[in-house]
Amino acid sequence: MLRHLLAPTVEVSAHCDLPCGVYDPAQARIEAESIKAIIAKVADNDDPDFRTRAVLIKEQRSELVKHHLWVLWTDYFKPPHFEKYPQLHILVNEATKLAGASGTKGELDAGKADELLAKIDEIAEIFWETKKA
Repeated sequence: MLRHLLAPTVEVSAHCDLPCGVYDPAQARIEAESIKAIIAKVADNDDPDFRTRAVLIKEQRSELVKHHLWVLWTDYFKPPHFEKYPQLHILVNEATKLAGASGTKGELDAGKADELLAKIDEIAEIFWETKKA
């Protein structure tokens, strides 16, 4: 009888080892905003030490963007979401590539940062529509 009382009654899933249930594309957007700001700062600074540090931080932030998008893609979005929004797979793929080596991680191109922010916004729009459902 005690086992029955202590048994979980609700199945949960999470993006980490603790099922907090907190998902938000804002995490990816904040990192992408940081990337865009770093690109602008590097363009305005000739100090090689500053530029080296900034590029390293930009690369770390780009990895975080990919991580946050992958968490949404693999842990939050479910088959019914992909059925309703078939473009979602492509959006996440394009966004993570924009944060990768040929995008903001590997380049100092403000245009790539803007493209990344736009893709994150598209993903966020779908995300919030799914939260309403």
